[in-house]
Amino acid sequence: MAGNMQLVLAAKYIGAGIALIGLLGAGIGIAIVFAALINGVSRNPSLKKDLFGYCVLGMALSEALGLFCLMISFILLFAV
Repeated sequence: MAGNMQLVLAAKYIGAGIALIGLLGAGIGIAIVFAALINGVSRNPSLKKDLFGYCVLGMALSEALGLFCLMISFILLFAV
């Protein structure tokens, strides 16, 4: 019985670690969005305000997905 609980606990930690891989994707996504902003502003500085609005939207969407992954990891660790 105790061995079974240790197996469940190990699976819980492994699942939480796998769920955190999404944070890596969110970080890469934010970096790509800001790199595209820098590239776009350097090519056409007059579009700075429009591009910055799109940049903030892209960053928010990318970070939201990262926060969902973090939430799933916390649910696996502390709620189950």
